[in-house]
Amino acid sequence: MRTDGPDLRHHGDAEVRDGGTALVDLAVNVRADTPPRWLREHLTASLAGLAAYPDGRAARAAVAARHGLPVERVLLTAGAAEAFVLLARALKVRRPVVVHPQFTEPEAALRDAGHSVDRVVLRAEDGFRLDPAAVPEDADLVVIGNPTNPTSVLHPAKTIARLARAGRTLVVDEAFMDAVPGEREALAGRRDVPGLVVLRSLTKTWGLAGLRIGYVLAAPETVAELERAQPLWPVSTPALAAAEVCVSPRALAEAAHAAHRVAADRAHLIAGLREFAPDGLLVAEPADGPFVLVRLPRAVAVRRHLRDLGFAVRRGDTFPGLGEEWLRLAVRDRTTVNSFLQALDRAMTLADR
Repeated sequence: MRTDGPDLRHHGDAEVRDGGTALVDLAVNVRADTPPRWLREHLTASLAGLAAYPDGRAARAAVAARHGLPVERVLLTAGAAEAFVLLARALKVRRPVVVHPQFTEPEAALRDAGHSVDRVVLRAEDGFRLDPAAVPEDADLVVIGNPTNPTSVLHPAKTIARLARAGRTLVVDEAFMDAVPGEREALAGRRDVPGLVVLRSLTKTWGLAGLRIGYVLAAPETVAELERAQPLWPVSTPALAAAEVCVSPRALAEAAHAAHRVAADRAHLIAGLREFAPDGLLVAEPADGPFVLVRLPRAVAVRRHLRDLGFAVRRGDTFPGLGEEWLRLAVRDRTTVNSFLQALDRAMTLADR
């Protein structure tokens, strides 16, 4: 694991870990007020089966049905993070490439597994948009997020599909896709893109980060290869119960409703942030995820003052391709956003002193 450059192991939870309940969390991209009551009750009921070893067949079948795939194309994992580790350890690759700025765990997992990783860094001047031609032709593993954390960019599915090649594994992290209304530009469920591996997480929309549940959608031979690298019973009984119920029609309808609410709340946040444009604040747009990336002067001091005022936000300098002038803000309800914007005004004033 290389030690120079950004800290690839820094995640949003570090921003709130030592702040207790006093901090309003805009640093972690987990939907607020989750898990809902019906999900908590379902998880509680699953505890009656803890004496038996986990049986993932029903959950795997439910996920497969949700995406219109055979079960052989589904692998349940302890969150999307485990999937990155499995890919790094199980696949025999010569030249892995990670498209940045994005979630840093894929690169960290690859480096921990002994791989030398190349980076394709998208530029703010280009709106952090993907140019498939920028990816080396001989890359045999390419990792990209969609919508991308932290830029909130939603790349067109046809653009990402252009990265597919014979002999190349194309990993698309769709951990936040269910927060996009209609899941437009999703590749999950596609079987016509060679080498495609799609990762999904159930921890963001349903507030299950502490439970650890996600899944991989890929060709049967890839799923089998990753499964061989897993320990026995990698996903707990409560996590399996969550996987099964969170892809049910009721849950999908609730997630779709939540995605539209997030979009409205994000628009409200961005409108408020634009008011700070004369002070040098820039919003990375268009934004399609449940978070917004901003660049502003003296961001380090602003983040410190925001913390003193009771708000935790995500620093941007641990993402390759960004610097300390960038901050990521999770989308919250309008009341919270209004309070945050007032605190931001105060924090920027204090930073100017």
